[in-house]
Amino acid sequence: MSARDGIFAGDDPFLLAQTWLAEAEATEPNDPNAIALATVDPDGLPDVRMVLLKEIESHGDGQGAFVFYTNYDSAKGQQLAATPKAAFVMHWKSLRRQIRVRGTVTREEGPKAQEYYASRALQSRIGAWASAQSRPLASRNALMVEVAKQGARLGLNPPRPPFWGGFRIDPVQIEFWADGAFRLHDRFRWTRAPGDPGAVWQVQRLSP
Repeated sequence: MSARDGIFAGDDPFLLAQTWLAEAEATEPNDPNAIALATVDPDGLPDVRMVLLKEIESHGDGQGAFVFYTNYDSAKGQQLAATPKAAFVMHWKSLRRQIRVRGTVTREEGPKAQEYYASRALQSRIGAWASAQSRPLASRNALMVEVAKQGARLGLNPPRPPFWGGFRIDPVQIEFWADGAFRLHDRFRWTRAPGDPGAVWQVQRLSP
């Protein structure tokens, strides 16, 4: 396989990522958009958890971003506020592929955040108000009591909480990986200069 033939073909990493995700949606039994998101705490200690990637933006010119949503007061939200850099891996066992991303992070608090929040199930929207994410909880019953309280207060059309919204990861590095026989995997790393989202991507094959 020469550079970017077959499943690696293309000149836009965001379009390629969209294609791989679409293929995974047909084969993965649960949450094909799940990513293992890594941040760092104030001591520089890495922290990682699974979240759901909600959008792969592509502008068709090699520019785009990866977007997820969360509580800004959660551990990851506070860590990203202090150190706005992140990495994630998206792995699909059924396809034997993965995508790794590293980049800088900014908040998504505009119309897209409003639109996504409004698209969620009512109980999920109320849950965003009720959960003090990442902080100690006395019991599950206490959580459910708070859900009921917020549901009664907010009604059938709760607004988006001011502490809840999106994060956009603007990558400086994207790696596409596919399993190979005898662990001779195929890996292509796309890189561009930090701080210059308009920079041209450079693609390099890596040893397995």
